[in-house]
Amino acid sequence: MSPDRPSLVASDVDGTLIGEDERISARTRDAVASVVASGTPFVLATGRPPRWIHPVVEGLGYAPLAVCANGAVIYDSDSDRVLSAATLDVDTLTWLSAIALDVLPGAGLAAERVGVSAHDAATPQFVSSPGYQHAWLNPDNTEMSENEVVAAPAVKLLIRVPEMSSQAMVDALAPHIGRRADVTFSTDNGLIELSAAGITKASGLALVAERLGVTASQIVAFGDMPNDIPMLNLAGRGVAVENAHPDAKAAADEVTATNWDDGVAKVLERWWS
Repeated sequence: MSPDRPSLVASDVDGTLIGEDERISARTRDAVASVVASGTPFVLATGRPPRWIHPVVEGLGYAPLAVCANGAVIYDSDSDRVLSAATLDVDTLTWLSAIALDVLPGAGLAAERVGVSAHDAATPQFVSSPGYQHAWLNPDNTEMSENEVVAAPAVKLLIRVPEMSSQAMVDALAPHIGRRADVTFSTDNGLIELSAAGITKASGLALVAERLGVTASQIVAFGDMPNDIPMLNLAGRGVAVENAHPDAKAAADEVTATNWDDGVAKVLERWWS
């Protein structure tokens, strides 16, 4: 074993691990399989909620631990159990939504909630206001009033203004919320995501690393967007894909090939081949 081989591999999903066809390539699947076969944990660190992890598990042929919802949820995809969830409370959600609607007129609101498993039928997991325009195809939302959207704790508050860039939305909103919540984005298509204060992919990955007995310096992490930056900074080696946002590239120790050119696999093959 190479002396500098990482003891934990963590990867973002969209824009990083999967290609433009939203599938795991054969090369990437084989590289991850080599990591796992060696006894080194491979985990996902994604903005996706638990219910969107199953297609990745199918593509990998492996059910990893997953840091979901930008660090708010630790999910065991093998047993379909939510191990922990850090939520925005109702008072904070109400306060944040009022500021967002004032600073970003015409914004649509949505909230990501979580139950005990990926498909907990007792919990409406994604709820949105009538003015919320979805940023992806085939949304699985429950529509309700703005007041109802923020009436229960949530792991993420999503704010959507299709006519703006996500960066412009952050620039407008962040000065008004200070440290009461963390704000980031995983697409520059007019969508920002707010989590409880201090909750990022780095905080979620740190919990997983502690659970596995691994220090931050022993982690290699892969990402492509601003929501990955805390994780790239935490890891002993942070790697951005070539198609990454400029800020993610700047935060990384290394830039690999694009997601559609197996950038993650090309790095992993240095240690596992």
